[in-house]
Amino acid sequence: MDYYHIKSERLNFRKLTEQDIPSWAEFFVNNAGLQYFNFDLSKSKEALAEEWIQIQLKRYQNNNYGHLAAELKTDGTFIGIAGLLPKQLKGKQEYEVAYSLKPAYWGKGYGTEMATRMKNFGLKNMDVKRLISMISFGNEASISVAKKNGMKFLFDTEFDGELLHIFGITR
Repeated sequence: MDYYHIKSERLNFRKLTEQDIPSWAEFFVNNAGLQYFNFDLSKSKEALAEEWIQIQLKRYQNNNYGHLAAELKTDGTFIGIAGLLPKQLKGKQEYEVAYSLKPAYWGKGYGTEMATRMKNFGLKNMDVKRLISMISFGNEASISVAKKNGMKFLFDTEFDGELLHIFGITR
């Protein structure tokens, strides 16, 4: 299956584009979860959204997977992003199951659906021994999603100056 055209029960996934920047800026409004990210919140929400999407566009060019836009199948509404992200962790190449939702879509099971779909794609289609999720201390919602996704706590580590829980699942 083509990574850039994955589907789940309620969602379609596609490559992000620069046209998604204004919509993704909504992620940075009234989002209590921003405390779990390493963002410079002195920047505008548009600048933060542009930086995030530009990183993904570079990943696509290098065939390094990356976040995809998640859209509702019912009407095409862009509700969040999810993907498999390449990470160097403790000197090893890993792939992180990662997702983020606009606050208006929290609590509806979309995070679990997104993470599960990415995990299933990675385990079936990638030559990896395991997939991980990197979760900030205190982010109980993401810990819950990782557990629902069949992941187990592996260890705590520092990554880019932040203390993180590492959850994972092996083949």
